[in-house]
Amino acid sequence: MARMSAHRLALLAACVAACSSSPAASTSEAMSTEAASSGAEATSSTGAAPTSEPTSTGEVTGTGTGTGDGSTTGTSASATTSVSTGSGDDSGSTGEPAVLYPEPDWQPGDPGEHGVDPGGLAAMAKLAEASDSNCLVVTQGGALIGEWYWNGFDADKDQDNVFSVTKSITSALVGIAADEGLLAVEAPAAYSEWSGGDSEGVTIRNLISNDSGRAWSFNSDYVVMGVTPDQTQYAIDLGQDHPPGAWWEYNNAAIQTLERALSTATGGPVGDYAQSRLFSKIHMSASMGKDGEGNTLTYQGVSASCRDLARLGYLYLRGGTWAGGEQVVPAAWVAETITPSTPLNSAYGFMWWLNRPGHWILPSVPLRSEADGKLIPAAPDEVFAAIGAFGQFVVVDPTTDSVWVRLGPIDLADASGFGKLPALWDAFAAAQAP
Repeated sequence: MARMSAHRLALLAACVAACSSSPAASTSEAMSTEAASSGAEATSSTGAAPTSEPTSTGEVTGTGTGTGDGSTTGTSASATTSVSTGSGDDSGSTGEPAVLYPEPDWQPGDPGEHGVDPGGLAAMAKLAEASDSNCLVVTQGGALIGEWYWNGFDADKDQDNVFSVTKSITSALVGIAADEGLLAVEAPAAYSEWSGGDSEGVTIRNLISNDSGRAWSFNSDYVVMGVTPDQTQYAIDLGQDHPPGAWWEYNNAAIQTLERALSTATGGPVGDYAQSRLFSKIHMSASMGKDGEGNTLTYQGVSASCRDLARLGYLYLRGGTWAGGEQVVPAAWVAETITPSTPLNSAYGFMWWLNRPGHWILPSVPLRSEADGKLIPAAPDEVFAAIGAFGQFVVVDPTTDSVWVRLGPIDLADASGFGKLPALWDAFAAAQAP
């Protein structure tokens, strides 16, 4: 509960500071939100590094371990060419190249052997360090080609809250439950409180697409709900601002109502369902947060490490399939998740951010911002990401078979987090071989 309150107060302070500045700055600097996103306005004003100097532990194992000065060390990953399901490689009997999985753990890979310039990775790490990151992990082809830690973190230490990266995990749980026949995505959420009212027609699809039309205000979504003991009930009891499907709004409360849908459908706590159906399957040590009444938080609150979240990204890179051919998240669900879920916002799937060209809308914190283009103009259309406030990133790039993760503390100078993303992307792209 204390973690929630501190987070909410930080978001409010950031918004107040931004909104007291010039109107031009308020659109971008007030992006203190549970999910970061992008646009020309945000990019121009939130890229400055904080003044405090992060410290690197440099005491980690694996490939590309941080040294504090941005340099990397690495060893060749011969396992990338072997075929052994037991060690995390899958090729089946088709003669296709082996697919390497972090099973049971990430295998180190030499950046050069994966077509990546070690110096380029070092530059990316230096940039991450300058933005007060807790960790940076880069994988390519299923191998760990670089990892760095600062601020007392290491490979085994979880960050207490990865903010709206949680939503992408909740999305996976909805897809798994739907595949098990426990939840009908196209059907109304059917909460008794909504029966006969304006919210009666709101579907699960509306909730995970953020076009539910449910009532929203900055104060309710970012302050009041976070200090309410029963956040699920608070969220369900809110009203309806727009007809379902008619308006896109990044709505934390609407997504928290999914706790009721999932717990009812699965017959138990959502956190337990996550452990049995997702985390344990891919060996994530993550855990979901709870509100004061013990309800699982479905919009924020997951505790996880950089390596954990790289597993999540890699699962989605592989279409929901894990080692041994186990389909953890349905392939069709993954494919639909990384496709725009509503014509209202081309940059949003099922609680994952997309880089598709078109019309994008950012979270309103409190000002609404929207434009045409791509969230990361320099990145391929195929890139997608789980993004949380203050710069929590799980970036998946199918064009290079890569996943990279950056986590960090609350940073009021870049409350949206997107101020960090374009420069980190540029550094990652520059490290790729021509």
